Amino acid sequence: MSRITVRRKITRLTVGQRRIPNEDVLAVEEPLEIRVQGRSLAVTMRTPGHDFELAAGFLVSEGVISRSDDFNTARYCAGATEDGVNTYNVLDVTLAPGVNAPAPSLERNLLTTSSCGLCGKASIDMVRTKSSFEVRDDELRLDAGLLTTFPDRLRAGQPVFDKTGGIHAAGLFDGATGELLVLREDVGRHNAVDKVIGWALTEGRLPLTGTVLMVSSRASFELTQKALMAGIPVLAAVSAPSSLAAEFAAEVGMTLVGFLRGDSMVIYSGGERITEPEPAPILAEAVLVE
Repeated sequence: MSRITVRRKITRLTVGQRRIPNEDVLAVEEPLEIRVQGRSLAVTMRTPGHDFELAAGFLVSEGVISRSDDFNTARYCAGATEDGVNTYNVLDVTLAPGVNAPAPSLERNLLTTSSCGLCGKASIDMVRTKSSFEVRDDELRLDAGLLTTFPDRLRAGQPVFDKTGGIHAAGLFDGATGELLVLREDVGRHNAVDKVIGWALTEGRLPLTGTVLMVSSRASFELTQKALMAGIPVLAAVSAPSSLAAEFAAEVGMTLVGFLRGDSMVIYSGGERITEPEPAPILAEAVLVE
């Protein structure tokens, strides 16, 4: 299998001081071609690891599948090396009998980079894939204090970030208990989310009712759409959302939280799901009467 980190010779330079040769650890970024029934669907730049989950989550996000039974098998194909050595960068997915393969209109015209999972879409309307799940009526009530613990717990579970400082993470939490169900890292924030969703699909957990998707990045429209496709009612991010993400979250009834840092947050939609204990009553000072 491919490595997830590599060492590279570098030179550390501080202005006014001598240059120091050293080594640094970098997060690996390699292409993964996703094929369905032998037909190429997309190429995404990702960090190797959990590739089957990535492919499964990608197909959920695209509206191709929505149940674990829809995903039959996945296998690596031989790479494009002259000696025939498998690069583990081509993955072919076989869908269950009766599940339709992606229509040609879903094919992407451009490479899907690690920074943008939507590049090459014909139009924004193509992205608004109809979800098999509804989040508007999700009855989750999420304690604000519990929610503020998620960023630190996400950060604590990022071993590759500790080594490289250059990788995103997505974590799925139980909104009632705060249990961290799964955490995935990738150079692409959309890939990290797809790996989480793919894990949920293979575990038979879709839709992800009552859960919170916590991301270590900004909240883009794409991540909001992916959360909807998996039936996740709450998306929280340590950074800002985009305007389209906020509009879309409000449109579908999703709770969107940004700037989740320390004991504060900004709620952009679905604030009714975030609960707080009643403030303690202010007791009036007793007045002594002589």
